[in-house]
Amino acid sequence: MHAQIVLFDGFDPLDAIAPFEVLVAGSDFVGGELGVEFVSAEGPRTVVSGSRGMALHATGRLDPTKPGYVIVPGASGPLDGDPDVVATIPVLLARFGDTAAVPLMREAFANPEITVATVCGGSLALAMAGLLDGRHANTHHLGVDVLEATGAIPVSARVVDDGDLVSAGGVTSGLDLALHLLDRSYGPRIALAVEELFAYERRGTVWTDTGREPKASGG
Repeated sequence: MHAQIVLFDGFDPLDAIAPFEVLVAGSDFVGGELGVEFVSAEGPRTVVSGSRGMALHATGRLDPTKPGYVIVPGASGPLDGDPDVVATIPVLLARFGDTAAVPLMREAFANPEITVATVCGGSLALAMAGLLDGRHANTHHLGVDVLEATGAIPVSARVVDDGDLVSAGGVTSGLDLALHLLDRSYGPRIALAVEELFAYERRGTVWTDTGREPKASGG
């Protein structure tokens, strides 16, 4: 099983590093069964984040045939050295739609052995690329209106599990997202072992499209 974390120019570092560390720890607890890798649509390269030029190295190309998880972070910015000094995070996320990542993400969504996961604005990047129409998702609270305008269905839960799409809202939510993915794939003992290692407890309820609808409270 594989977890591919997709880096793109202007990505938010914590959105990528938090799930990477959690999933690597989980992999250690399952004897290395889970491969965890930073990838890019273009293949191995140094990818510059949107946080003061910090960079990470993608060691492989995003492969939509590998079973497991494809995780898309959000953005921070503006890009270091970008002449468009007024670039906002939605602008940076919209640029994702013009990259080679989009057709690869379409293939990932079409692969029944892959679950796509997003952290913070990662869902906005996919939504603005036309990939989340009619899907339940969450994002950073400042981007919920944009998410809804693209045709997605916003849910204000820390982690939203919509089957082959799992999203989390807020920069630190990469921790909660990755712990949920470990729980989902390997069970609560593995997830708890990582929580204890990191001295961190998951936040919020994981929303799924199941169960009873709440009724309006009475007066």
